[in-house]
Amino acid sequence: MSIMDQNGGSVIAMVGKNCVAIASDLRLGNQALGISSNFQRIFPVTDHIYLGLPGLATDVATLRERLRFRVNMYTIKEEREIAPETFAHLVSSTLYEHRFGPYFIEPVMAGLSKTPTGGYKPFIAATDLIGCLNFAKDFVVAGTASTKLYGVAEGLWEPDLEPEDLFETISQTLMNAVDRDAYSGWGCVVHLITKDKVVTRTLKGRMD
Repeated sequence: MSIMDQNGGSVIAMVGKNCVAIASDLRLGNQALGISSNFQRIFPVTDHIYLGLPGLATDVATLRERLRFRVNMYTIKEEREIAPETFAHLVSSTLYEHRFGPYFIEPVMAGLSKTPTGGYKPFIAATDLIGCLNFAKDFVVAGTASTKLYGVAEGLWEPDLEPEDLFETISQTLMNAVDRDAYSGWGCVVHLITKDKVVTRTLKGRMD
């Protein structure tokens, strides 16, 4: 068994039309033993950036605090809010620093980046546990149900989805994929990020 599967959990991020969504399941386990059905894996970084951390639960807490510290230091030094692209490279370099004894986490990032014209464009990225970045135009997945998520997302995702359609698509993708994975599930939480607001919804799922 891989240490990445110890606590289970899966995260997916998807791009829509001027919006982006990120979702995760709520299960925390010790392999097949269920421990919690309300484990937080997605954290706000700024008003327009969210970070999902699937992997080993102890490293989720550690990396969350380390990145919070680094983002705060960036904001103090630069006197501006960090951009999603910059944050992705910050995550990448933080993980790569520990490549010889890595954090067992594969982060997923979703946000809206400002364009020179003043608008917002969706941004998603994911890395492996030593920080190799993967930028995508459609969706990124990570966690124990990642192979199932790829299959369902390939079938359901379409370009330029409106916010409510994107919510429906990412919800159906995650809920159906985690039903095929014993280490993920027990409901999910979805964050829908638009330029004006972030809508968070918690969905009930199968508890078996």
